[in-house]
Amino acid sequence: MTRYPTLIIEKDGPVDWVTLNRPEQLNTLNHQMVDDLLDYFGALYFDRATRIVVLRGAGRAFCAGLDIKESASQRQQSDNAPSGPSAGLLSQRRISEIVLRMRRCQQPIISLVHGPACGGGFALALASDIRLAGESARMNAAFIRIGLSACDIGTSYFLPRLVGVSVASELMLTGRFINAERSLRTGLVSEVVPDDQLAHAARPYLDEMLTTTPIGLRLTKECLNMSVDAPGLEAAVAMEDRNQILCSQSADFREGMAAFLEKRPPQYRGS
Repeated sequence: MTRYPTLIIEKDGPVDWVTLNRPEQLNTLNHQMVDDLLDYFGALYFDRATRIVVLRGAGRAFCAGLDIKESASQRQQSDNAPSGPSAGLLSQRRISEIVLRMRRCQQPIISLVHGPACGGGFALALASDIRLAGESARMNAAFIRIGLSACDIGTSYFLPRLVGVSVASELMLTGRFINAERSLRTGLVSEVVPDDQLAHAARPYLDEMLTTTPIGLRLTKECLNMSVDAPGLEAAVAMEDRNQILCSQSADFREGMAAFLEKRPPQYRGS
């Protein structure tokens, strides 16, 4: 297992519990954490042993966004470093590539959000498949509050699809925070629980997803991704039809049918 300076990876069978581990800095995204997240989510694409990922933050925050202190320090020391649009775009793309890899990997990602989830931290939560919030959760598109556009790291794509254009416009044009209670009302999160109950609250989701076949779970995430942007019903149905045929050819499908008829838990082997 790869060890990361800023991430704790705890493997619980087919589930990876991934903890952002810079608690004294509220788990802000520094250069090292960006590298670590890129490597971890990039490697998941061909990882068949890991079926689900739970993403959370150590300490009192999920992720408070970019490490602005490190970023400012690097700018002060970059007199001889490459600068201009090309270098800036490369730096920007390193961060935005994280959410692309989160969506590209076929494992469902559950984010357990507590405390601040700002800017890039908000983007990580939005790029997840399921979000559970602790009562202390406070999320915002912080970019617009520091002189940038609120449209960053996939936020302009994910947020209106989750909460609608009106609420997304409000949050992005103002940079205001949305708390746990309102996040639940708008459909941004699935549940709100006390902070110390977040891991416990994730368990039923894990248990239920692990009763599915590995290929069925992977293809469901893939098809949901495609259907969100499908040009119409026919394109979505074509993807669904293709996935059902692929699943139905597997030994796990036959095991699932037999287990249902015999009223017993299925024993899937990923084949």
